[in-house]
Amino acid sequence: MTDIIQVIATHNGNFHADDVFAVAALKHLFPSAELIRTRDLDVLAKADIVLDVGGVYDADKGRFDHHQRGGAGARENGIPFSSFGLMWQKYGLQICGNDQEIADAVDKNLVTTIDAIDCGHVDGPITGVSLSQTISMFNPTWEEHGDYDACFEEAVTFASRVLARFIAAARGDVNAKNIVIEAIENAADPRVIVLEQFTPWKTTVLNTSPDALFMIYPAQTGEWRIQTVPVELGSFEDRKKLPAPWAGLSGKELQDVTGLEDAMFCHNGMFIAGCKSFESTMRMAELALEN
Repeated sequence: MTDIIQVIATHNGNFHADDVFAVAALKHLFPSAELIRTRDLDVLAKADIVLDVGGVYDADKGRFDHHQRGGAGARENGIPFSSFGLMWQKYGLQICGNDQEIADAVDKNLVTTIDAIDCGHVDGPITGVSLSQTISMFNPTWEEHGDYDACFEEAVTFASRVLARFIAAARGDVNAKNIVIEAIENAADPRVIVLEQFTPWKTTVLNTSPDALFMIYPAQTGEWRIQTVPVELGSFEDRKKLPAPWAGLSGKELQDVTGLEDAMFCHNGMFIAGCKSFESTMRMAELALEN
């Protein structure tokens, strides 16, 4: 059951990604909660949730600060918690619709990174523009006389959208995993896995199907594709290549070599090929297995 939260408080003035994302995440659960930005201890004491200020970490009492001496703990990998990570431990599962796999993925890919940067737990200099730097740029510059609270609200709106996309991506990965596992279980030949629609498959196949050599799936344009399974993520080496005589051929040349009248192309790297029909693409798999 979700707590009844009426007031969320964090510090005023300059802000960072951890307090911005913590507020954005809580707004998903408590959209009508009032936000107060202050360092007044009397005001903070009356708030239901206090983030990144106050010098106290007590999840049961809704206090999520990490600036006190000794911090507020760290993950098993040594990365200290910022206010975002502390809040996510308590509310992340609810924010992700009580799906632990999605909550864990968002924690790994978003929350942990923000915690690490906020706590200075990074190896070497940060190159490029990070998400944390992007949030910081919502603060007024020294030449501007901006309203910090208004800028904070702008940053929260931005962060809320980013968080929603991280959750959507994590949910997509979880759903894809289930679809691919079902396809693996239903395969007539464990070496050839057929997907009824294109679904991200590499991680799941590599982790669960050591026998898989080829993936069959429909292209967005309606034709069909056969793709090789790599030996590992990011590798250009495959468990089994498509036949060398097909490499770089297309149209009639490929049709003559394969005997398939609707064969379309085969990449020169022999890792993907296609036909107009499902039946011909399956025949490509048979020919590749025989080669």
